[in-house]
Amino acid sequence: MSENTNDNAPEQEPSKTEKPAIKRIGNLRMVWDRAIRYPRQIGFAAISLLVAALATLAIPWGFKSIVDEGFASGGEEIAPYFQILLVIVAILAVATALRFYFVSWLGERVVADIRLAVQRNLLRLAPGFFEENRPSEIASRMTSDTAIIEQTVGTTVSVALRNTIVGVGGIIFLFTLAPALTAGLLLGIPIVILPIVFIGRKLSSVSRFSQDRVADVGAMVSETLGAMKIVQAFGQENREHERFGGAVETTFETAKRRIRLRAALTAVVIALVFTGITLLMWRGAIGVADGTISGGTIAAFVLTGGLVAGAFGALTEVYGDLLRAAGAAGRLAELLSEEPGIAAPASPIALPEPPRGQISFDNVTFAYPTRQETNALKNFSLKVTPGETVAVVGPSGAGKSTLFQLAQRFYDPQGGSVRIDGVALPSADPADIRERMALVPQDTVLFAASARDNLRYGMWDATDEEIWAAARAANAEKFLLELPDGLDSFMGEAGTRLSGGQRQRVAIARALLRQTPILLLDEATSALDAESEKLVQDALDNLMKNRTTIVIAHRLATVRSADRIIVMDEGQIVEQGDHDSLIAKNGLYSKLAELQFNGSEQSKTALAV
Repeated sequence: MSENTNDNAPEQEPSKTEKPAIKRIGNLRMVWDRAIRYPRQIGFAAISLLVAALATLAIPWGFKSIVDEGFASGGEEIAPYFQILLVIVAILAVATALRFYFVSWLGERVVADIRLAVQRNLLRLAPGFFEENRPSEIASRMTSDTAIIEQTVGTTVSVALRNTIVGVGGIIFLFTLAPALTAGLLLGIPIVILPIVFIGRKLSSVSRFSQDRVADVGAMVSETLGAMKIVQAFGQENREHERFGGAVETTFETAKRRIRLRAALTAVVIALVFTGITLLMWRGAIGVADGTISGGTIAAFVLTGGLVAGAFGALTEVYGDLLRAAGAAGRLAELLSEEPGIAAPASPIALPEPPRGQISFDNVTFAYPTRQETNALKNFSLKVTPGETVAVVGPSGAGKSTLFQLAQRFYDPQGGSVRIDGVALPSADPADIRERMALVPQDTVLFAASARDNLRYGMWDATDEEIWAAARAANAEKFLLELPDGLDSFMGEAGTRLSGGQRQRVAIARALLRQTPILLLDEATSALDAESEKLVQDALDNLMKNRTTIVIAHRLATVRSADRIIVMDEGQIVEQGDHDSLIAKNGLYSKLAELQFNGSEQSKTALAV
């Protein structure tokens, strides 16, 4: 097990990015900044939206003309007025369709850009960030939160703008129809706005909290499905179901609070708006009876008043959606604004050419960010000369895998320095550092892709001949040839279609393809049977010639062939030398070797990483 694994982490450790701050509408600025990159689509959408809104407002005018002009002629010249109304309806239909197309396109494009930007920034962040923030929760943000934003950009904003135009334009039209009635209508607007502001503030906080709970559910699903074999092997199906049920119920209770607030907001606003409209219609009916208002005018006023009321009612729904989208945008903005803890300096020092492959640790003291109270390394010093093979052994937790983490500059030590070819790692570009190393991890990582893509991950432009040569050297050629589609065969999620030993041989072949001056082998043969181990070890021996190699291992086949063996305990070197000299010292190495020589079952854990 790798040293940086936090075995004692609580099940639901809060993510660092889960901040309680209320996210307001201003968070949508991040969305707008990406939308304005497409001015042509915005322009087409705006024109279509404006035409559709004006066409909507023209319908009451059409009815007014029919009543006042068409009916006044005794019906003899009423046809043109109906024809005009049909033209207005046709314009409305076409403009609405175009509006839907352009705003939907814009929504999908903006969401795609946000996902790309978030992913790009995540790839820059050091592993320490993902120790403090659950990757599954981050993945949920990339899906559920962006889906909310897509709905907002592709639907909600369009609805908001259309109803704003209809509402404002309708009020202007109402003034031309009946100024006195419209003035009464406007007096009631503050009464409508007050509950929107009051309830909206509470809705903002609840919407953000609701999205956090949805993310928790997504993270839990991802975690459980990824560990399904362990869940079933230990018979924990019922417990996982109960744990998931608890998270779902918490999400549901939070959603109910949000729904209640939105329902209350909608009910209050609609009640106030339509009450006002009813009272105004009552007053208008009296005007018709008095002869001060024409029948067509009151008909147009009623239709327009209904449109205005519907527009303002829809805006209350839109406001709730915007608050929810603001929460989602705020969560994504946090990921976008996260700065990498490990980054290239402004003027990085170039590593020497040609590379020598020298690694040195000088008085290094280091503790992982999530375990500051415990030093993984204490005043650790080690110099690995070019072409030297150094084996690192020791009990679990001794700090062995930490050497690899620091050498690849996934972390910076709190004290001392790590150098590659004489250059301190913080002075160099991390990409240049890692380009000189090839890693074979203990826990093999394969992608849900073809065998070819997994193999050429070490060198993406590798030819099939080079891929097969590496597979042959890693003793992977035989089983790869037996796959249904050869190198094009799908490996399954995390390489589940292969055995543990096969996955490890693919990882070794991937490292062979990389052709770097430094090799980092973390229990590279631990999942192989005795026959495969012998063949792979022969390949590794050839590979390690003229290369600097650090091997974390407990199998003595690797340890015996090393130029030097480092024995670590509690973050320090306690012994070093070759196999025979260390056996003669009768120290920690001798005890570990004796366990393995005797075939004790304890040796399987005594030298585990």
